[in-house]
Amino acid sequence: MPVTAKLSKRFYDVLGEDVANELVDWFNAVDLTYRTDLRELNELNFARFDAKMEQRLAEFDAKLRTELAALRTELVRWMFAFWVTNFIGIAGLLIALRGH
Repeated sequence: MPVTAKLSKRFYDVLGEDVANELVDWFNAVDLTYRTDLRELNELNFARFDAKMEQRLAEFDAKLRTELAALRTELVRWMFAFWVTNFIGIAGLLIALRGH
């Protein structure tokens, strides 16, 4: 929300209506310029931040996918070992029970 600069009545009395209005217009123009520059700088900084964040999230995603793939491989290996040993144990138990 833009703020319009105004001067006190004394400025208008001392400087005159035209000069005081010109000074107020100049203040407002400077304010608008600084606001515009600040907005552009903020947008530029946010764009840089957004690009960096997107890059870091992509790196994190790739690392997470790699870690999950390794975990899945290790889990399948352990499951295979578990079920093979259980199958051997149950097969041995069935053979032992059949023999009696």
